[in-house]
Amino acid sequence: MNTLIKLLSLVCALLITITLSIFAGTSPQEKGFTDKYKTAFEGKDSATLESFLYTQGADPAILGFYKMMQSGEAGEKISSIELVDLTPEDAKKAATPMDSPTGGKVCLTLKPTKKLIIKVEKKDANGSSTSTSENFIAEKDGKFVIPVPGPCK
Repeated sequence: MNTLIKLLSLVCALLITITLSIFAGTSPQEKGFTDKYKTAFEGKDSATLESFLYTQGADPAILGFYKMMQSGEAGEKISSIELVDLTPEDAKKAATPMDSPTGGKVCLTLKPTKKLIIKVEKKDANGSSTSTSENFIAEKDGKFVIPVPGPCK
């Protein structure tokens, strides 16, 4: 009888785990964000890509760099895109002031809660390559945005 109870408990735990993993996942807001970003990126829609940037208080030189980086591979096919929770290391990195290319220190203008990870695979006659980019993501007024660094406060 004890063995039967243990076996049934194990089966129940397994079913609960499987059920949770099926229904867990990204929220509709996260899926909408990644779908819209992927569509804009693959369609080389620079206006939509720039609309994801949170620019209030941003350093103008860094803003220009962010725009350039967003459009650099735009038009390529994204092999994977995901929005993930920050690890403790990510949170520490996001909170640490960075050196500005124009001198001084800059900080993210909003506190990030997620990280956007994009993988692009290119294949042509010369071979193939894979690149991965990561951006911190914050929420502002119920919308996911990419905070652009500005002077530390």
